Amino acid sequence: MDGSQVLTSFGALGVLLVIFAESGLLVVGFFLPGDTLLFPAGLLCAGGRPGPHLSLWQVLVCGAVGSIAGAQFGFLIGRRGGAALLARSDNRHLEKAVARVEEMLSRYGYGKAIALGRFVPMLRTVLSPAAGALGVPVRTFTIWQTVGALAWSQSLVLAGYALGTSVPHIDHYLLPLVAFIVVVSLLPLLVEIRRARRQRQQGQGEDQEHEGERGRSGSTRDDRAPQRRD
Repeated sequence: MDGSQVLTSFGALGVLLVIFAESGLLVVGFFLPGDTLLFPAGLLCAGGRPGPHLSLWQVLVCGAVGSIAGAQFGFLIGRRGGAALLARSDNRHLEKAVARVEEMLSRYGYGKAIALGRFVPMLRTVLSPAAGALGVPVRTFTIWQTVGALAWSQSLVLAGYALGTSVPHIDHYLLPLVAFIVVVSLLPLLVEIRRARRQRQQGQGEDQEHEGERGRSGSTRDDRAPQRRD
């Protein structure tokens, strides 16, 4: 789905529906715009430009409600039937995403992982159902997903609105700006992948070093062992 078409056809209501689905529905969430919808929605709230004009407070409310309610709905689905669904699933991409969520929860703790995960495309779609399936406490998830949802949705809308009101003809550069936002959103994921790869390489190096030390110590003991004489 194209974000501009959604905003032109449905306005702020389109923001609510799309963000709701993108925040917790595994079936369709991966194919829906998130970052690429909120930022242009904020841009359309700024006056003095052709095309549809949206109300800033309506977009902010719809973005907040859609992101919070969608994540909570996905969490409840995952909590009630997610474990069985994941056990029967043979989708490799889904399995990798769930494993990624589980790794983040164990490494950073529930609060940090849930809040920051909302800023990573694709990960935020599987984050809520996976958290429910992995047994994250309801209260903890609700608090931190609300914090992350508000920070994510409101910051993107307000960024679009600020640029729309301060930079003339900013809509001419909408596509490069959206591409920039997508790249920035992927940076935490890329940094984390690089860090995990580096840690894995260090672990392999330490294992090889330990094996080498054990080999040297074994050969030393063999050399020092008394030789049997016939």
